[in-house]
Amino acid sequence: MLVRIVCFLLLFLNSCLILSQAKTISEIKINGAKKLKTALILKIISTKVGDSLDTKVIANDIIRLKRIPPIANATYEVIPSASENVQLVFTIQENFTLIPFANLYTSSNDDFAFRVGLQEFNFLGRNITLGGFYQFDIFNSYGIGVRDPYLFSNKFGVAFNYKNFTTQEPVFFKEATADYKYNNKGFEILGLYEINTKNNIALGFSLFTEDYQYISGFTDENVPLALNVRKSLGKLIYNYEDLNYHYQYLNGFKSALNLQYVRSTNEALPDFWIGFNDFLFYKRIGQKGNWANRIRLGLATNSESPFAPFTLDNNLNIRGVGNTIDRGTGAIVFNTEYRHTLIDKNWFVLQSNLFLDGGSWRNPGGELKNFTDKNNIRVYPGVGLRFMHKRIFNAIFRIDYGYGITKDASRGFVFGIGQYF
Repeated sequence: MLVRIVCFLLLFLNSCLILSQAKTISEIKINGAKKLKTALILKIISTKVGDSLDTKVIANDIIRLKRIPPIANATYEVIPSASENVQLVFTIQENFTLIPFANLYTSSNDDFAFRVGLQEFNFLGRNITLGGFYQFDIFNSYGIGVRDPYLFSNKFGVAFNYKNFTTQEPVFFKEATADYKYNNKGFEILGLYEINTKNNIALGFSLFTEDYQYISGFTDENVPLALNVRKSLGKLIYNYEDLNYHYQYLNGFKSALNLQYVRSTNEALPDFWIGFNDFLFYKRIGQKGNWANRIRLGLATNSESPFAPFTLDNNLNIRGVGNTIDRGTGAIVFNTEYRHTLIDKNWFVLQSNLFLDGGSWRNPGGELKNFTDKNNIRVYPGVGLRFMHKRIFNAIFRIDYGYGITKDASRGFVFGIGQYF
C-alpha cells in the first residue's frame, strides 16, 4: 500500500512539473503571404523563435497584423510536437492594396470639386504606402507621399509628404467676404514610433510657402491683397487605439491628438499654435449594425486674422455644408452615424447609413461663448450608402446626402473613398 502511495505521489509531482514547464516555440510559420514579405511579418510580430509560448503576446501580434493595410484578417494555431517544443502558425488573408481613390461633392450653391489619386499600401511587399493625388477645386493641386512605419525596426519608421495645393478660399470679414487664390507648397517629414499595441506617436516638421492673391469681394486697408509668406511647422501626433477590426465592423475606442506650432516670416500671418483631438467610439450592434461616433475639440491662437486655421467644410467635418463656408480659431464638431449591412457576400458588402453631423466655431478674436451662438451652429442630418469590397484595402465607395436644418443652411451630396471617419 505504501509503495502505491509513493508511486502515485511521484507520478503526480512529475505531471505537475511537466505542466509547469512552458512550451518553447521552435518554429514560426506564415501561411497566406503572397505579396507581403514573410520577413516583414516576422519583423512586426513580438513573438520570436525560442520564446516561451504566451498566448497574450500572440493575441497582441494578431491585433498588430490586422491593423496594417496589406492584411484583411489574421489567425494563429499552435501545433504541439513530441518534445516540449511547439510550432506557431500564423495564417493571413491579404488585401489587394493598389487602390485608386476619389472624393467629390456638390452642394446647393453649385460648388463642385474633386480629388483623385492612386495609392499602393504594400509597396515592395513591405507595408510601405506610396501614393499621389490630383485635385480640382477651381484651381489645380497635386501631392505625393511615402510612409514606411517599419523602416528601422518593428517600432520605428518615417513618412515624407510633398504638396502643391491651390484653392479659391473665402476670407471672412465682419462686413462681408472676399475670395483669394490660396497656394500652399512645401514638404513634411515625420518620424513614426509605436510605443506598444495601443499607443503610437509621430513627430516632425514641415517647411512651406503660403501665397494669397486677391480675386474679388470685400477689401480692407489692413488686409493686403497679396501675401507670400515662408513658414515652418512643428508637429506632434499621439494616437491611442483600442479597436477590434472584423472586416467592415469596428468596435472600441480611439483618440487622436494633433499639436502644431507654426512660425511665420510675415506679421500679417503671425505665429500661432493649433491643437485638436478626435475622440472616436465604435459599437457593434447585433450581427449587422455598427454605431460610429466622432467628436473633435480644437483650439488655436485666438488672433483676429481673417485667415483663421479651422474651416467648416463639406469633406472635412459636416456633410452637405459646402466648400469652406466659415473659419474660426476654435471648433467643436460631432459626427454620429448608424451603419447597417444590407448585403454581405463573400467579397461584396452594401451598407446603409443614417447620420447626424453638427458643429460650432469660435470667431477669430472671439470668445468661448461663440460656441453657443446660434449663428455659428450647424446641424446636418442625412442618409448614405456604402459599397465595399472585402478583399481590397479601404475599397469603400460612399455616397452621403446632408440636409441642413439650422440658419442659412445648404444641402448637397458628398462622394468619397473610405468611411467618412
